[in-house]
Amino acid sequence: MKMAYLHDDMSWSEVRDLFRKWREDNERRSDEVIHLWETVLDEKQHKLDSERHLVLEQVIIAALDCNRIKIAEQCIRKLSIEFPGSLRVQKFKAMRLEALEMFDEALDVLNAIIAQDETNAAPRKRKIAIYKAKGKNTDAIRELCEYTKLFMSDQEAWHELCNLYMAEGEFAKAAFCMEELLLHNPHSHLYHQRLAEIRYTMGGLENIELAKTYYSQAVKLNPNNLRALYGLYLCCNQISGSRSTVNKRKDAQKLAQLILTKIQAKYNNEAEDDTINCVSIPALENAFGNLDIKSN
Repeated sequence: MKMAYLHDDMSWSEVRDLFRKWREDNERRSDEVIHLWETVLDEKQHKLDSERHLVLEQVIIAALDCNRIKIAEQCIRKLSIEFPGSLRVQKFKAMRLEALEMFDEALDVLNAIIAQDETNAAPRKRKIAIYKAKGKNTDAIRELCEYTKLFMSDQEAWHELCNLYMAEGEFAKAAFCMEELLLHNPHSHLYHQRLAEIRYTMGGLENIELAKTYYSQAVKLNPNNLRALYGLYLCCNQISGSRSTVNKRKDAQKLAQLILTKIQAKYNNEAEDDTINCVSIPALENAFGNLDIKSN
């Protein structure tokens, strides 16, 4: 087992401190957790005092990650005896059922938890994970919509909902999710870039112009965002060949030429390969499919 041999001579207190560090740093280290639990900490768990329950939970998650179901069951049983009826323990029971692919039974347990505590976010997230595992994106979307009504500030939930809408081809709804994310973090160049990509995919002059705006903001926030530069170039070419006003078409043509120059400079400054250092504007034009950026 990789890295496990480094911990073979550790005392129980050193293992306890290591487990604590991994929890604080939000590191799973599942293989190592199971190895250290079996070789050192299991027989010394009575010495853990107030940390014992946290360690048991840490071991349960690691055991489920490694498909060591028996270890997870033993730890869950210990917690169940000490905390009968605990919703937190019920969540681990549902996770065990998930690991065994008993999804319907896991959903029953999670629904029972939610019925007792509607504000408990963890079981709602587990339900969404189960629906995704079963390939039921529509049900996952429905649950996520209900979840975001209760937990509107959960950025991960909005991001996941955006991904699900994208997978279903619901681009307008995916754009709405990214707009919600921008409200929470307006200085994220990646959020601006993602929203621009969705708008560009939706097509139509209005969406292309919106995409151009978001790509521009992404480049403004991070001038090294090459993907946003490429996207901005494509938007400019779409606008220059559209039925937009003459001034907008001319401005788009000028901006497209400027972007090509910046992309060339970026390659020349950062690339280590001499063949890449020879990139020229005509070569970049070919990379974009010989798009015409010349003034009319």
